[in-house]
Amino acid sequence: MSTTLQFAGAGTDVAFLAARVLFGAVIAFMGLNHFMNVDQMSGYAEMKGLPAPRFGVVFSGGMLVFGGLGIAAGVFPALAAGAVALFLLVSTPLFHNFWAVPEDQQQSEMTDFLKNVVMLGGALVFLALSSVTWPYAIGVGLF
Repeated sequence: MSTTLQFAGAGTDVAFLAARVLFGAVIAFMGLNHFMNVDQMSGYAEMKGLPAPRFGVVFSGGMLVFGGLGIAAGVFPALAAGAVALFLLVSTPLFHNFWAVPEDQQQSEMTDFLKNVVMLGGALVFLALSSVTWPYAIGVGLF
């Protein structure tokens, strides 16, 4: 059974909608970037030791596009937020392992690591709220 997410008023409903759209759009754009730069990203994934790097780039790009659009539109919110969270949980320590790169790369990798941790936090918030009906959402599926 789903309950409706209730905020203090319409202004907070709009703020939640804006947060969903901004977060989801950035995530979906990251996924599109996987498709637009498959060769470059596959090379990086191979360098980091990912098996089947091209498949991994394409598959993860699909996860991000699905997850980002799902969060933005409120479609299958649990699956959408779960896909984003899973991607970030796996990719963050694998690709941005600042503790294991040469010193001249550590700051850049740490920055990317921390950005991903922040996005993971956002994805987990949306996942936690996926069992309630989101204001201004298309509202298809709870899973």
